[in-house]
Amino acid sequence: MTPTLYGIPNCDTMKKARTWLDANGIAHSFHDYKKAGINCATLTGWVDALGWEALLNRSGTTFRKLPDADKADLDAARAIDLMLAHPSMIRRPVLVGDGWIETGFKPERYAERFAIAG
Repeated sequence: MTPTLYGIPNCDTMKKARTWLDANGIAHSFHDYKKAGINCATLTGWVDALGWEALLNRSGTTFRKLPDADKADLDAARAIDLMLAHPSMIRRPVLVGDGWIETGFKPERYAERFAIAG
């Protein structure tokens, strides 16, 4: 299975991840949240695998601009609803392969994932 990189094209971290994958010859597809969105089943699967805390980007502008009431008392269901309504709140990138998921970009984690010597 070709891994899929999920995110938005103008994000600096996304650019770093895409550059790393290309430089290491890792074929991948790209899913643009801005154009294609994200479906509830996919996002729920990620939350089940990683936890909503690992996926919700609380440091981004979109989250910070939310009314305090929307940010209070978060749980998995509320976090999923927020991320579905505002996909830019999903921590980027999310890289999904056959039976695994990585969130964020750390070159050493990607190298480990693809068994590339550093």
